Amino acid sequence: MKAKLLLLVVLPVVLALIIGVAAAQTETTAPSTGVNYDRVGIAFAAALAISLPGLGAGLAISAAGSAAISALAEKPETFFRSFLIVALAEALAIYGLILGILLWLKL
Repeated sequence: MKAKLLLLVVLPVVLALIIGVAAAQTETTAPSTGVNYDRVGIAFAAALAISLPGLGAGLAISAAGSAAISALAEKPETFFRSFLIVALAEALAIYGLILGILLWLKL
């Protein structure tokens, strides 16, 4: 379990650093001698903005979803409350995705 969580967090961060360094070195506006670390930071922030809320939303949906199904099996009238809790957990991932896209557009 810990290895999977580490892979889900570390892999997007490493990929963002690689993409950020590559994007910073291929800047076409002005020739520079070094790496533009602002772009690397933005790519790093975009990777974190997508991966961490997605991981948190997945954990929240797995916990709330199983509880919602078991509550729904006992009392069918709890459907809306259960659906609302799971939808709020999904919104967390969507907010992270939107933030990551906005950060990526700044590159």
